[in-house]
Amino acid sequence: MSRAPQSAELRDADLATLLSGENGAFVESLYEDYVLAREPVPQDWAELFDRLAPRDGARAATLPGSGRAAPKAEAAAGVAAVPHLRGAASRAPVLGVFGLVNAYRTYGHLAAELDPLGRSERSHPFLDASEYGLDAALDTRVRTEFFDRREVRVSELIELLRRTYCRTFAVEFMEMRDKERRDWLLGRMEGVQNRPELSGEQRLRILGLLAASQGFEEFLHRRFLGQKRFSLEGAESLIPMLDTLVESAAETGAREMVIAMAHRGRLNVMAHTMGMPYRALFRGFQATLMPLDAQGAGDVKYHRGYSADRVTRGGHRIHLSLCANPSHLEAINPVAEGIVRAKQNYRGDTERTQVIPLILHGDAAFTGQGIVAETLALSELENYWTGGTIHVIVNNQIGFTTDPRDYRFTQYPSDMAKVIQAPVFHVNADDPQACVHAAQLAIEFRQRFREDVIIDLVCYRRHGHSEGDDPTFTQPLLYQQIDQHQPVAKRYAEELRLEDVIDERGLVTIAANHGRHLELELEASTTPNPRLEGAEGYHGLWKEFGNGGGPAADDRPTAVTRERLARIGRAMTTVPDGFHVHPKLTRLLQSRARAAEADGSVDWGTAEAFAIGSLLDQGVTVRMTGQDVERGTFSHRHAVLSDVETGERFIPLNNAARDDARLIILNSMLSEAAVLGFEYGYSTVDPNRLTIWEAQFGDFANGAQVIIDQFIASSETKWGRSSGLVMLLPHGYEGHGPEHSSARLERFLQLSAEDNARVCNLTTPAQYFHALRRQIQHRERKPLVLMAPKRLLRLPRAASPISELEYGWFQPVLDDERRAAGALDAAAQRDLASARRVLLCSGKVYYTLLEAREEGGFDDVAIVRIEQLHPFPFEGLRGLLAAYAVEDFAWVQEEPWNQGAWAFVRDRVSRVLPSGARIRYIGRRESASPATGSFKIHEQEEAEFVQEAFARHPRSPR
Repeated sequence: MSRAPQSAELRDADLATLLSGENGAFVESLYEDYVLAREPVPQDWAELFDRLAPRDGARAATLPGSGRAAPKAEAAAGVAAVPHLRGAASRAPVLGVFGLVNAYRTYGHLAAELDPLGRSERSHPFLDASEYGLDAALDTRVRTEFFDRREVRVSELIELLRRTYCRTFAVEFMEMRDKERRDWLLGRMEGVQNRPELSGEQRLRILGLLAASQGFEEFLHRRFLGQKRFSLEGAESLIPMLDTLVESAAETGAREMVIAMAHRGRLNVMAHTMGMPYRALFRGFQATLMPLDAQGAGDVKYHRGYSADRVTRGGHRIHLSLCANPSHLEAINPVAEGIVRAKQNYRGDTERTQVIPLILHGDAAFTGQGIVAETLALSELENYWTGGTIHVIVNNQIGFTTDPRDYRFTQYPSDMAKVIQAPVFHVNADDPQACVHAAQLAIEFRQRFREDVIIDLVCYRRHGHSEGDDPTFTQPLLYQQIDQHQPVAKRYAEELRLEDVIDERGLVTIAANHGRHLELELEASTTPNPRLEGAEGYHGLWKEFGNGGGPAADDRPTAVTRERLARIGRAMTTVPDGFHVHPKLTRLLQSRARAAEADGSVDWGTAEAFAIGSLLDQGVTVRMTGQDVERGTFSHRHAVLSDVETGERFIPLNNAARDDARLIILNSMLSEAAVLGFEYGYSTVDPNRLTIWEAQFGDFANGAQVIIDQFIASSETKWGRSSGLVMLLPHGYEGHGPEHSSARLERFLQLSAEDNARVCNLTTPAQYFHALRRQIQHRERKPLVLMAPKRLLRLPRAASPISELEYGWFQPVLDDERRAAGALDAAAQRDLASARRVLLCSGKVYYTLLEAREEGGFDDVAIVRIEQLHPFPFEGLRGLLAAYAVEDFAWVQEEPWNQGAWAFVRDRVSRVLPSGARIRYIGRRESASPATGSFKIHEQEEAEFVQEAFARHPRSPR
């Protein structure tokens, strides 16, 4: 063990040597034990520390070079503790230096030159030399781990610290708890004082990108005056930053980058990062060029996506995908993460280094939208981890017309991300070289540690929220300053000219060449060329799944042979040797297996297991997520078994998987928006995988309404993006109150048009089996929205014979079960055809009506089920109803009059009724709430509408 020198007259240089190299961590540990009195300190060391830093009130700081965090004496205040050693440090400046260096590493960003408009604070009390007893020791020479242990004066050290941490690049990283990561950053930053040397070629490339970015925006402003484009002006350095991220990512082995961003600068990014031809972008400003045969409704130009291959300067090929994004700015975040995870899985990229997510945020949105926090939390979970996301906050320092003091409570918008311990690089957008440095550090950190990185690009917005907006109404003083502020391209050009990197003639040539190119591209934009549009469309894995297959595309069989079902049943009950299954589950699994061995029946859980098992058996991977899906909210699934003695987990259905297929089933965090967004994104990558999301209760899906509205329902018509996502939404009125009854079927039906989704409310497990298999067997991919059952999961009457899985198919309409089963003789069939009334319904209410009909002896009432509400089965229902010589038709539902399917089916059913017939409503009265909270009232309401359904003298239609 090292021992402290015995001399009372210890020279500072000796102490510096003592604390350097391998001794540093040991001495730091002793010093922390001494200050915190947590362990006895050897007498000689205690005497040394007594002389240097009396224990009374002293607080430990991180010793430079160790990377270990100081004890947080002020943690409650959210401030890392630093030593106040005024008296002690006057005898031993080195200890004061330790505190000073730690302070600059921790708080240097508070005095950095981050605002392009010059409004940054240039000092902070935490960085004052007097705080560390060094105000009288500025000429003292000290040696520290900082800057390769060079001996420098304290005043010189302060200047080095300021140049490293307080210029146009600043960093927050000392809150990271991992020593390796902190040491890695220290090594990358302090050795070059956060200002790496760039070659003349690199600097000219930066200038070229800045000039192109600015010239593009100014050209659009002249040629398309007043049209919205959400200009990048004020943040043009984003383009060389992205250029560095893409080029460096490819150098580190990345082969794809998925980019998500909001409006601002999107067109600029599409042109200068994605490589979209100017002519294709210009065409978006010329509405008259829309081709007559264009598919879908499309979207505005600053929401569109684009994808392209890019060959880097180093000769690497990297595929770039810019996600289409609605005006719900941050909603794209989990979608992009899901896309990345699916691409990584498709590539077999288990290290998560080949496909990188890059998300660009606005400052106000990053702070204000809750889905940001949800996605950050999701990113840290193993089953949603994508190997780290690079986040770039385009910090306009204004939100539409709102000042930062009104849209965030933190100093930086990036503070929201501190919960995941990500390093934060703050950078002044008027220093493009600092932006390039931030990008280089970010990609290297992400690829090495596979964790998130935040870049806070502090910029300004030259125009209003859009080019048609006048910002001087609300920020007149700010915009006076912005009007007088020189653009970064001109500032950087002048810098390079003064340093003889380029001359005036070269600057003129750059501008002239770019201007001519823009003019030629504008002229070429008058001729449509869809190949250049880069529409997401149907290509690659999706080329066989385009829209327009029509009814004939639904002819692939969904039935499964008894032999295969039996094999899947055996797989359900096969567990590893020595695996101890819960006794109750043993009986359940054995009963499921027996259903296939004999002519048994299957409940909902069994039908689902057979459907998933059959897909695994044909080589299709199935991913299923949601809150508590492994067991199932209603204890009906038990797809994942836990050994009752060891806790080991096992998925029996994977015994049925062939090739590389597997069942990925996992419980999600308590989120709807982020998780559903992730699963939607995942489902858009590979059409040959089935993705399922289940809500704990159907009502909870309203927490993800933005994802449903902006992506699932409309992405095909807006952006040409299809998805075969399945949403299981438990739905049914059982007297459990307004929050556990309705999955808001009416909302999904209101969103339904143009065959954009399949919306079903099923009544049998066999129908569920075929509906799930149809998602893969069908030649089109459409989201499937299922009003999943609760009570029916265990209702004996709601079981299906195994033969319906073996020989059946999905049926959008089901006739009265007596006719369908051939249970009536010819006379009874004729009587039923002339029944006095036909009740039409969907979902669980069918069994309520069936029970009432049998108890009341109402054999003259037929009950017809519409299993698929959208696309509406016009022809099937017309043919079925034509067999009834009836004029009294009624729609019966559990939901209130203003909810459920009534508003959707009323007109559609009317179109297929026999001539002269009308459809009327039977059900609960209109209500602002989905259901009553009283079980007694629930029963009373149900009894009333059931009585009306079978009444001999019906009420007038309503």
